Amino acid sequence: MPQQKLESVVDMAAKAKALRRDILLQVYKAQSGHPGGSLSWIDFGVALYYHEMTVFPEDPSNPARDRFVLSKGHACPAQYALLADQGFFPKAWLETFRQYPTKLQGHAENHYTPGVEVTTGSLGQGLPQAVGIAIGLKVQKSDSRVYCVVGDGESQEGVIWEAAMAAAHHNLDNLCVFHDLNGLQIDGAVKKVMNIHPIAEKWQAFGWAVKEIDGHDFTQILEALAWARTIKGQPVMICAATVKGKGVSFMENQSGWHGVAPKQEEFEKALAELAD
Repeated sequence: MPQQKLESVVDMAAKAKALRRDILLQVYKAQSGHPGGSLSWIDFGVALYYHEMTVFPEDPSNPARDRFVLSKGHACPAQYALLADQGFFPKAWLETFRQYPTKLQGHAENHYTPGVEVTTGSLGQGLPQAVGIAIGLKVQKSDSRVYCVVGDGESQEGVIWEAAMAAAHHNLDNLCVFHDLNGLQIDGAVKKVMNIHPIAEKWQAFGWAVKEIDGHDFTQILEALAWARTIKGQPVMICAATVKGKGVSFMENQSGWHGVAPKQEEFEKALAELAD
């Protein structure tokens, strides 16, 4: 099936709500996975897959495609929900997440899953791969763009900042990164575990064009993506303030839901909150 496109922010919000249900379904069926950080980035995931990027669900390796890298690879239930809804693979696969012999691994895996560009999950290593892809596209004189999502917890990794330095050095204006700033990681608040702030100023100091937005406001997301295309000679960082567990009241801003699956009663309560 061809790529679905959405123009209205109302339609995007409705799609994000439906995909939040798909995220929870995967984690509930497996009784394993990472719901909190998947729910926090799904809104700009919708903007990317349904508005910004060019992808080919019927031909995932089409060279004209834009590339997407989920650096925080444990948050792959959101990417799987997006890919299934776009038709890269049957939606029935979602119920096999993390269950052998599934094609939907617990961290994004390109050898198994159509539409996944690179294997990620070893935190910090997705952004360097995105940088390498962007360099390769520049060498090929391709018009395709590279989009990446990094987490605030993984930004404690030194390799993130090596990649940041390299991207600016190579003037990668075909690279746009979303920083999913939900403020929490598995051990608690990022500021307490290892503070990464002031984050926008750090990316600017590394030579990136930076914009700060509300990562759940579709109008701001779309404006930031349009702005990113105007930047020349620099990679772009969109610092998106988000809520871990967004959309499910008892999961929101709770680090305990980083990597814990809901039980049946919790799953049903969450679905009720996300009902149309």
